[in-house]
Amino acid sequence: MDRSIFEKGLSIRREVLGADYVDKALASADDFSRPLQELVTQYCWGEVWGRPGLDRKTRSMLNLAMISALNRPHEVKAHIKGALNNGLTKDDIKEVFLQVAIYCGVPAAVDSFRIAQETFKELGI
Repeated sequence: MDRSIFEKGLSIRREVLGADYVDKALASADDFSRPLQELVTQYCWGEVWGRPGLDRKTRSMLNLAMISALNRPHEVKAHIKGALNNGLTKDDIKEVFLQVAIYCGVPAAVDSFRIAQETFKELGI
């Protein structure tokens, strides 16, 4: 593991998803799941999210679309919160999920809209 890239990824991951969420994920890791947490933090967050090519708002839009298309509700919820942290609005998120409906399927978009509504309600927005 490259410690500097891991630390960079950890910082970005905490800024986007929230320190509580990330710290809980890392604290609950055991010998079996710790390597996955390290991989996600270093490569996903440090190597890719840490690149200069796209801003965080754009990366969040892409993530919401891809994770929605894959129908991963837990990750959709986490990344809705991250997208809001990265400057997306409710309307931006709505447009992403409408795009998903057309190109990836209505059922995926229906689930993502439902999750977004629940998340917005939880956050009071």
